[in-house]
Amino acid sequence: MSIAAALGDSVAGVAAEPPRRRARRAHLVLLGPGVVYLVLFFVVPVGALLATSLYVPVPGGDVGEYQPAFHWQNYVDALAQFWPALLRSFWFAFLATLAALVIGYPMAYVIAVRARGRRLLQGLLLVLVVAPFFTSFILRTIAWKQILADDAFVVTALHVLHLLPADARLTATPFAVVSGLTYNFLPFMVLPIFAALERLDSRLLEAGADLYASPATTFRTVTWPLSLPGVVAGTLLVFIPAAGDYVNASLLGNNTNTTMIGQVIDARFFKVLDYPTAASLSVVLMVAILLLVGAYIRRSGTEDLL
Repeated sequence: MSIAAALGDSVAGVAAEPPRRRARRAHLVLLGPGVVYLVLFFVVPVGALLATSLYVPVPGGDVGEYQPAFHWQNYVDALAQFWPALLRSFWFAFLATLAALVIGYPMAYVIAVRARGRRLLQGLLLVLVVAPFFTSFILRTIAWKQILADDAFVVTALHVLHLLPADARLTATPFAVVSGLTYNFLPFMVLPIFAALERLDSRLLEAGADLYASPATTFRTVTWPLSLPGVVAGTLLVFIPAAGDYVNASLLGNNTNTTMIGQVIDARFFKVLDYPTAASLSVVLMVAILLLVGAYIRRSGTEDLL
């Protein structure tokens, strides 16, 4: 390389450096508000929660008075007392997620694939999916409570058909809580799967038929793998809020057989004023969900979602 060429390259590099610096500053300016928001409304609250989980009662103080400490025994005591509610929450969340997948996948498939090309019908079906969001979460849960009430049509019909014992009921049961969770979070399952199936090339399905593959084989080898990112996203969007939910368990269950960890945390914070235990359970719930989500994503082969 000649001296003139080398000098030209160095001059070009110096001339190109200021725009790069300006671009970096622009990136920092754009990221600044988001970073400040996350620090103020996520990092600081989580730090306060961690600190509160280690507090101890003030000696001789009133109820609800605590002082800073490093009392790790709070976690042991909280888990020893409330581990059934924690496991029950994950079990209910798993059942609700599975039910939402079974119900939501066919819905998303019909909207994305079968209704493709018919914009009016597709838009109408999408509106019906998101229509429950137009009303309050609590109102929807109360409506579900009325549907499952002892004198409602569902229970009456089950009694007439002898599918439900005469002295049995649906409210205040695990079935009611899981049904409420499934109903309230179903759109979170349908929409991600719809978005994945919307990008599905219909020619792949035609190619499967041309190769004499059965519809089940085509679904197993083509449709399902291509929709897996939507399935993973949908299951996470349902499982995570369902595990920490307390509205459905309070309104549709509200007994020892349906108590979820969200109810325990709510009661410990606002009724018992046991802040360290409530904070400890909150941290345990958060860490457990992070571990379960990480393992699930890696197991499903969609690490890009992390």
